[in-house]
Amino acid sequence: MAAVFGRRLRRSVMTTAIAAAAVAALSASQAPGLTPPHADSGRSASDRSDDTPGTASGPDYYTDLPPLDSPTGSATPPPGTSGGGGGGGGAAKAESGIPATVLDAYKKAEAELASSKPGCNLPWQLLAAIGKVESGQASGGNVDANGTLKSPILGPPLDGNGFAKITDTDGGLYDGDTVHDRAIGPMQFIPSTWEWAGRDGNGDGKKDPNNIYDAALAAGHYLCRKDWDLSNAKDLNKAILSYNNSSDYLATVLSWMEYYRKGSYEVPDGTGVLPKNPSGGSGSHSSPSPTPSPGNPGGGPSTRPGSGGSSHPGPKPTDPSKPPKPTDPTKPTDPTKPPETPDPTGSVTKLADADTGTLGATAGDAFAERVQVRAKDKAGKGVAKVKVRFRIVGSTDARFDGDATSAVVTTTATGTATAPKLTAGEKTGTFTIRATVVGSSVTGLDYTAKVTERAADTLARTSDKELTCVAGGTFDEDALVLKATYKGAAADGVTATATLVKAEDDPAEATTGPSFKDADGKSVRTLKGLKTDKDGLLALPKLYADDAAGTFLLRVTTAGGATLTVKLEVTAAPTGTPSDGGSATTTPSASPSA
Repeated sequence: MAAVFGRRLRRSVMTTAIAAAAVAALSASQAPGLTPPHADSGRSASDRSDDTPGTASGPDYYTDLPPLDSPTGSATPPPGTSGGGGGGGGAAKAESGIPATVLDAYKKAEAELASSKPGCNLPWQLLAAIGKVESGQASGGNVDANGTLKSPILGPPLDGNGFAKITDTDGGLYDGDTVHDRAIGPMQFIPSTWEWAGRDGNGDGKKDPNNIYDAALAAGHYLCRKDWDLSNAKDLNKAILSYNNSSDYLATVLSWMEYYRKGSYEVPDGTGVLPKNPSGGSGSHSSPSPTPSPGNPGGGPSTRPGSGGSSHPGPKPTDPSKPPKPTDPTKPTDPTKPPETPDPTGSVTKLADADTGTLGATAGDAFAERVQVRAKDKAGKGVAKVKVRFRIVGSTDARFDGDATSAVVTTTATGTATAPKLTAGEKTGTFTIRATVVGSSVTGLDYTAKVTERAADTLARTSDKELTCVAGGTFDEDALVLKATYKGAAADGVTATATLVKAEDDPAEATTGPSFKDADGKSVRTLKGLKTDKDGLLALPKLYADDAAGTFLLRVTTAGGATLTVKLEVTAAPTGTPSDGGSATTTPSASPSA
């Protein structure tokens, strides 16, 4: 299916007319890297009176902010609290409870991204924050044991009536709507984005946007799709804004991420605290005058703890007309904690090579050498705890571990950083490994890496059977099997050329004798692009003899220089007997002989 990519648009950011124009422009670009994963939906989870039974409607996004008091930080519910909420301080602590299956999905996604894209440094708390804002942690953990929503979360039709207009792109496959697209699932993807961003997070062989394991992993890959390091505040903000380009949304997600980082605990599925305020309605710690929205038609007072006059001791409620300022999530907020040590990056004045060897590998093999650099200060000493980014640059399918094209590595106590293991793809030629210091203007280093084609140094027949046939017949295919090896091991994926040559000392193509057939059935005496299988075996195509009898030569050569010349014997067909591939029959006489 051709994916049509739409941009997620917020009523709080632009008018419907502007939104429609922006979606049209982005749809025309067909650029997955520019496409937020989901579209404006604008419904409150609490306003479901007109929904199809069993189907929850998706919110624009929830603006509920974390409680003003911090979570306990324990891995289990604090005494006297429950996952379902409550009043006062109990309700505040209950906000840090995350449904068990949902929490497991976030942590599994973090582990997979740590392996496949280690340079991204995705924290599970970021997924939890987005999941909280998008769907209230999958409607409070309303999922089965496999992580699939018991009631799919669907937004309203994106028909341009108060939302961006996105006509159907999936034939109703994901959202059940064959006229317009709808935002789907706990992470609110639109179908056209899910088509390329979807992942199978629970290993059941399906990519289901209504499964929290699949949706969480897809969201993680979406946030890590660019060369961003999410442990860096600027890159983190960029990633969140790529999910939804709204400063309000950014501030809300950062607030929840920091809240979960201070502490969280697991609650039973289905008992998570449900948010109450969609972005079209009230969304601050103090909202005395909620405004109507498609998700909250009548406005109405908010019943979320802290709204309409905070019951929390301490700081004064913030002005609801001003969104919280995005903060650097790496900075401590607890005044009792000691201040962070200065960033060592600023002391780096040079990035030097640390005895990196020659970078070369055969296609499909791992490089024996790895790039190694050292971050130094002005005194020439190594600087520890500095982040170095290694990037693969150029036209190549070589990859670091985890199928990654970049990785961020922290320097050791000696200031050394070693790139992850590099594996060559099938594309031969040279490319560059670039090393740079993250957050520094210090000149980086470029290393040239080379991938050579797979090779064989020996080629031999697997059978000692003589290759003979009568004129006009065919040779036994079972006797035309060769094996290629390299340094004694089977040489798989090695390209080979087979040619019928004129003589032992004349490699020119023969003009008579046996031949192969091309795709059109024409006789050819040279075949290129043959390739050995995983065991190093090369089964030659069928050879056909013409009417010429005698001894002929078949020469097979491989990348790496292995060569084998095979003799082919063609005997003349018996006189008066038609050529039929080597078998002869006796034609009875018309009358008995005397």
